[in-house]
Amino acid sequence: MQTLIDFAEPRSDGATRLRAAFGAPSRVLVARTPDEVRPVLEAVEALAREGRWCVGHLRYEAAVAFDPAFAVHAGEGPLAWFGVHDEALPWPASNAPDDPVPAVEWQASLSRTAFDRRMQAIHRAIADGELYQLNYTAPLRAEFHGDARAWFMALRQAQPNGYAAFIDTGEEQVLSVSPELFFDWQDDQILARPMKGTAPRGATAAEDEALALRLRTVPKERAENVMSVDLIRNDLSRIAQPFSVRVPRLFHTEALPTVWQMTSDVEAVVRDGVSLADAFAALFPCGSITGAPKVSAMRMIRELEPEARGVYCGAVGVVRPGGHATFNVPIRTVTLRGTEARCGIGSGITADAHADAEWDEWRHKQAFLGRGRAPAPAAAEPAFELLETLALVEGELRDAPSHLARMKNAAAHFGYPWNEALVVACLHRLSDAHPTGPWRVRLLLDAQGQPRAEAFAMDAAPARVRLQLAARAFDEAESEFSRFKTTRRAHYEAFAPTEAGVFDTLLWNQRGEITACTRGNIALLLDGRWVTPPLHCGLLNGIGRANRLREGHLAEAVVRVDDLPRVQALAFVNSLRGWLDADLSNPQK
Repeated sequence: MQTLIDFAEPRSDGATRLRAAFGAPSRVLVARTPDEVRPVLEAVEALAREGRWCVGHLRYEAAVAFDPAFAVHAGEGPLAWFGVHDEALPWPASNAPDDPVPAVEWQASLSRTAFDRRMQAIHRAIADGELYQLNYTAPLRAEFHGDARAWFMALRQAQPNGYAAFIDTGEEQVLSVSPELFFDWQDDQILARPMKGTAPRGATAAEDEALALRLRTVPKERAENVMSVDLIRNDLSRIAQPFSVRVPRLFHTEALPTVWQMTSDVEAVVRDGVSLADAFAALFPCGSITGAPKVSAMRMIRELEPEARGVYCGAVGVVRPGGHATFNVPIRTVTLRGTEARCGIGSGITADAHADAEWDEWRHKQAFLGRGRAPAPAAAEPAFELLETLALVEGELRDAPSHLARMKNAAAHFGYPWNEALVVACLHRLSDAHPTGPWRVRLLLDAQGQPRAEAFAMDAAPARVRLQLAARAFDEAESEFSRFKTTRRAHYEAFAPTEAGVFDTLLWNQRGEITACTRGNIALLLDGRWVTPPLHCGLLNGIGRANRLREGHLAEAVVRVDDLPRVQALAFVNSLRGWLDADLSNPQK
């Protein structure tokens, strides 16, 4: 049995974290029936005030312990579980997974047709005045054969900077990398930070900021957030000193690796004599994952969702020596029982929610499982590195400032530390060691912000190359691993040329739009002008491409597969090889 806690300190600037490991607990507190839940929380609080660390979780179904009007399904596993520890141990020396994480194939339990029917039922309930908002969810399932702790470490790298916890109870493992704070209670100050409102990340910095601005201003997203804030304000008032509940921050957008999320802060001063059990009775389950009003929403959740949510949408957290309590809302959370893995995905449905948009939101949210946007993502992979490929010719690095700027942008996106002086020094050492001849340089940056560079002898570029058209759509055209250059390239390797003498494969997205090749961009002479696909088609912003756009040699235009017979000429373009005239061996799909 092992426990890891990596929680942001919510009142800090985000740089301060509670990061600790725990061995086998000296004592375990378990509630398997509703009437045992409050005594467990009372024991947790008492032991923490005696100087112990208490780390554990409550299932969503524990709600009935605080109000019998809360409708829940019966589920397996304890309603509450806490390990009691005499001391906190240092975080493991390496943040990387201990072992490679095997591939995981997730299976959805809900079809699109069933999803649409549930949406219609929710909209009818809202129109009839039964509720204002409902948080509807469904589980993904998979088989997992591997090390649960290594999987947690990989997931944590995929979803950094939130409230992450790994709890192995012996009966099950909880791998929570939730970005959402349920509450942080220290002394008489309590802070809740509901997370409501989601948007995808953009393909460029400008598009990314535009999506964040839209999230802050779209009426549906703001309404969803305000409803949760109002519910939590009301919940907090049950334990707060009169007139102390306030909302110091509203509609704050937070950048996560695959989505933008909108949060708001709700604070209060807690009345004297309020216990941890009282706080849970007032706040649990968090209103952001039920809907409003809470009793009506939970009743409909039980009608629409055929099984218990479990730890998902409950609470996972730590009560420190002295009583400081911090709990997350366990979204972005995998539970593992034996070889069966489960992960819930959901969203808040309001009167103006649309099925297509909500379905896309679910896809964006589950992307943390594989850091991609495929409908059934694989497991989070072991640590990947950021990558730039440069030409080093006679001791001079071609387009080095542009490559550094692109790697810096990728580091900001993935949350990798960036020290430009360190990276530049690494490149200088390599170029000093290779003063003559042409070299292909691989510049890499790992998750800890450490750079390394490798040089390989580079042959002369061919005068002309042959390309083949992909036989199927490139499903990850909109993935962050296509927008940013990293060592995770399995999605490209799957399209490696299959014909002898073919230099690269020309890819196209699910809309039938040309994107790029697997190792460079594409230029096409169409209707008398040279064009290249815009970034929103799903491609890397290549340095060679950007140079030619800036110089006016290329213009952006959407080119469809159906347009290829009209294309008069093609060229493969990247910073390493430059401009290579190209022929397409199979222009018809």
